[in-house]
Amino acid sequence: MTDTLPDRLSVNPNSPFYDDALLQRDIGVRFKGEERTNVEEYCISEGWIRVAAGKALDRKGNPMTLLLKGPVEVWIKDE
Repeated sequence: MTDTLPDRLSVNPNSPFYDDALLQRDIGVRFKGEERTNVEEYCISEGWIRVAAGKALDRKGNPMTLLLKGPVEVWIKDE
C-alpha cells in the first residue's frame, strides 16, 4: 500500500470518496493548526472539512455536518 493519501476522503460508506482499506490505518487530520478527531470528510485542495454537528441526525439517520473552511493537513499516524 502506498503512503500517499487522497485529496478527498470520507468515513461515510455511501460516499464515492469512501475507502475502507485506507480508513483501517490511523489517519490524522490537522485543521487550522489543531489536530481534529471528529472529521467526517475532508478535501485538501478545496480547503475544508466536515464535522458532526452534535448528536443531530438527518432523516436518513446520518449525522448532520458542518462545513468548516481553512488549511487542511493529513498524514498517516502509524508510521
